[in-house]
Amino acid sequence: MAEILDFKCPSCNAPINFDSAGQRMKCPYCDSEFDVEALQGKDEVLNSQPADEFNWQMQSDGSDSTMDDSDMAVFVCKSCGGEIVSEETTAATSCPYCGNPVVLSGRLSGDLKPDYVIPFKLDKKSAKLNLKNYVSKKRFAPNLFKSENKIEKVTGIYVPFWLFDSDIDASCSYTATRVRSWSDKNYNYTETSFYDVFRQGSMSFSNIPVDGSSKMPDDLMESIEPFNFGEAQQFQTAYLAGYLADRYDVTMQDSIGRANERVKQSAEDSLRQTVNGYATVTANSTSVQIKKGNAKYAMYPVWLLNTDYKGEKFTFAMNGQTGKIVGNVPASSAKLAGLFAALTGGISVVVFLLGNLLGWF
Repeated sequence: MAEILDFKCPSCNAPINFDSAGQRMKCPYCDSEFDVEALQGKDEVLNSQPADEFNWQMQSDGSDSTMDDSDMAVFVCKSCGGEIVSEETTAATSCPYCGNPVVLSGRLSGDLKPDYVIPFKLDKKSAKLNLKNYVSKKRFAPNLFKSENKIEKVTGIYVPFWLFDSDIDASCSYTATRVRSWSDKNYNYTETSFYDVFRQGSMSFSNIPVDGSSKMPDDLMESIEPFNFGEAQQFQTAYLAGYLADRYDVTMQDSIGRANERVKQSAEDSLRQTVNGYATVTANSTSVQIKKGNAKYAMYPVWLLNTDYKGEKFTFAMNGQTGKIVGNVPASSAKLAGLFAALTGGISVVVFLLGNLLGWF
């Protein structure tokens, strides 16, 4: 069975967490602090330990179960002896009884070990403040939602990402037009000229992120980009202390299609920006050839915030490094009605003035 890694203060033996503000390990009880590298020895087990493999033979008692036990596993907390029930993809969590942060090393060993991690830079307090500012700027959000929405749950989670690097050759053909107009004393003339335009070039892409968790919608994760990979660190389990983490359950091979889409779209956008001076430009065909490509595995920081308003749940996602936040905010029917009234009132004034002018003429 895979070993559970827990993190204890060397001074008072209390559970310690990674402190995003100081970018160090910190004990919340005695305030001791020390560098993440001091716990590097704990990761040695990841280099030699195989990934978890659970092959249980269940003796049926003839009853039906509502839970798929093949996706669950039970670990024992080293601090209090309590049972930690985890999903198959859980890599870091905390004991539900004593709160001790733990890393399930078998979920992060071998091919499951990340290459890099971007540590959290924003703490829970900053996440809540960002949500408040985000909602306050929404013009049509109900005033009560701005003041009374209750943040029920704030979860810091490291989301697995595949990062793709590639060199490509790309080409694209376009049909473009230029329009010239003139007139004489008898006629107005318009001349439309058509052009075949071709662009090609070589490009390099690095760290194109593709979400490696089936739990996280791709569009939601892409909405909180970009992440600054320049602040990434070589992976250490200590960065996960105090947060949740999931290992990937979408393989690199299964992520290639999404990576190809993002590379192709970026290449098309780059080539299109070089086609200037035309009235219209229509793309006809695009060719993208990847000369060499590779991928690495990383953990990126994300805050998930759940709020409650009038019995309805609203979920927001925030980039744990930059603070960029996305999510749906309810719209006030009264404010929308006011906008509609203002617009229709303005139209009525214009119609009234036009009517008077026509009558005068």
